[in-house]
Amino acid sequence: MPKVPTDPESAPAPFQLTALDREILSQTDEEYISHDWENLKDIIATNSLHLFKRKPSDLANYISWSTAIKSLYGTITNYICLERLRWPLNLDPATQCVDPTPFADSRDYRILRNDWPYGVTPDISHLVVWVKNAIPVDEQTGGDLTPESRTSIDEFVHRTFVVRLEEEFPDAKARVMWFKNWTALQSVRSLEHIHVLVRGVPDEIIFEWTGEPARKLSDPTVGLENAPIPTPVV
Repeated sequence: MPKVPTDPESAPAPFQLTALDREILSQTDEEYISHDWENLKDIIATNSLHLFKRKPSDLANYISWSTAIKSLYGTITNYICLERLRWPLNLDPATQCVDPTPFADSRDYRILRNDWPYGVTPDISHLVVWVKNAIPVDEQTGGDLTPESRTSIDEFVHRTFVVRLEEEFPDAKARVMWFKNWTALQSVRSLEHIHVLVRGVPDEIIFEWTGEPARKLSDPTVGLENAPIPTPVV
């Protein structure tokens, strides 16, 4: 297993740290206040997505992990395509999508657990839907979704997540939220994805959606368990 640095201050960060990131890194996990469901609802409803944050230890480990992954694979996108999605690099939606419409064919997207979720309360699970298709955004608004894209995602989330939960819970719709970071906030910009948050959902159902068990958090070697040490991709 490749060695992963444990001190995020010992080397340049693999991405630009925000003022909020630096504030979080100055805290202990005991001082950190987790996002609860109501707080998440407010952030998403007001589109204040820059306020999402990770637990201090998770953020420090995420920085170290990102540094290690980039040294091994060149980019986070390369790692995700090769190791998590098993999709080809340099994905071309025009030739490699079964259906040109986003979310229309299950072979064109994959649902996974977020390896590095935001710092939420334990009742909340954070999933990511990776999509081969391009999802139209409005560049005039900093890369926010177009109304048509928002409707398309709403419909996908309803039929994929809400309908399944309706089999178990009378308040299924209230247990699901989604968001898509503006382009400027995305850590993996070249690979389309949306975030889905679910509350109080048994892990068995999470497994149905993702096909993978829960992964240990606060571990800078997540995703590196079986990683080779290849020549860095440039």
